Amino acid sequence: MPDVTKPLKILGRNDRVDLPKLGIYDIHAKVDTGAYNCSLHCSRAEVVDGKLEFVLLDEERPEFTGMKFVFKRFKQREIKNSFGEAELRYVIKTTIRIHGRLIRAEFSLSNRGNLTFPILLGRKILRDRFLIDVTKKDLSFLSKYAR
Repeated sequence: MPDVTKPLKILGRNDRVDLPKLGIYDIHAKVDTGAYNCSLHCSRAEVVDGKLEFVLLDEERPEFTGMKFVFKRFKQREIKNSFGEAELRYVIKTTIRIHGRLIRAEFSLSNRGNLTFPILLGRKILRDRFLIDVTKKDLSFLSKYAR
């Protein structure tokens, strides 16, 4: 049930978001109402001593730092890719900032290197929080700097 005390913010077909706990800011994200989950571009991931170690993005991205992240809590889940094929992916939880709002969300880690947007925002995070206007873009990003 949506929280009727807060009006829904509008998102366009893509935007820039922050992942503050990962030290990533103003990164491009695609809004995909056809996807259920969120996805984050990860070039390398492996489990070492029961902990997930991964590097986000790749050398081609301007936001790339090469920094290795270590998560003690993670899952592995079968997730269907855009071709309908099931892939076993690592899933982490972190916070994302959209329209100034911090939201705890799950992200599957996948290689999105050949895609334009390193982050995909699926229905699970959008539902009851945002309205989508596909004629717009960067509304959250623009409002961040209009203050």
